[in-house]
Amino acid sequence: MGFDPVYLLFAAPAMLLSFFASMRVKSAFSKYSKVRAFSGLTGAQAALQMLRSNGVTDVQVRKISGMLTDNYNPTNKVLSLSPEVHDGTSLSSVGVACHEAGHALQHASGYTWLRLRSAMVPITSISSKLSMWVILLGCTLQMAGLILIGVALFAVGFLFSVVTLPVEWDASARAKAHIVNSGIVSPEQGSDAGSVLNAAFLTYIAAAASSLLTLLYYLLRSGALNGRGRN
Repeated sequence: MGFDPVYLLFAAPAMLLSFFASMRVKSAFSKYSKVRAFSGLTGAQAALQMLRSNGVTDVQVRKISGMLTDNYNPTNKVLSLSPEVHDGTSLSSVGVACHEAGHALQHASGYTWLRLRSAMVPITSISSKLSMWVILLGCTLQMAGLILIGVALFAVGFLFSVVTLPVEWDASARAKAHIVNSGIVSPEQGSDAGSVLNAAFLTYIAAAASSLLTLLYYLLRSGALNGRGRN
């Protein structure tokens, strides 16, 4: 199979948006990592305060290696923070830490979108591994039906990226409200801390857009194959 130049029409915008989003979040995090939060709390302390103030006491906060590797695991209720976020007292540190604490609060309250995303994880993991192989096999055998099955498998991943958007937006909204209302940051610092989270959210938009463009490409190509089959 040769390279399809039509693919560039779909891949190029996705790559540009992903690159822009990545640069934007790195720039925002770097900029506000130099600004100390009003309270002087570290990211770990801010996350714990947010959890405790909302009655969540069974979540463990720990430090992990890497940069921007922060995450919350609902399976074992562990909130993992990268060193700069865990120990830092900057607007970036407390913003990111409280965003992850927002996910823990979603889990504790049974937030609908988080429950849906968690339920989709097993099938998304399987479909993402199979989709490309099924599509390639369908193209090799010139079987439009097999290609469409592969496209359907890929579409599961796209739906997962869409479901992720409200989950991430809500976690950031919770974090923005808490860090200001609790005095972790001053009211004047609120918008700056929020800009870090807004930049991070752009990466999820970029991922969803990239997935959509790839899905559209596959649909286009599967339709073209069907057309040739009818001639």
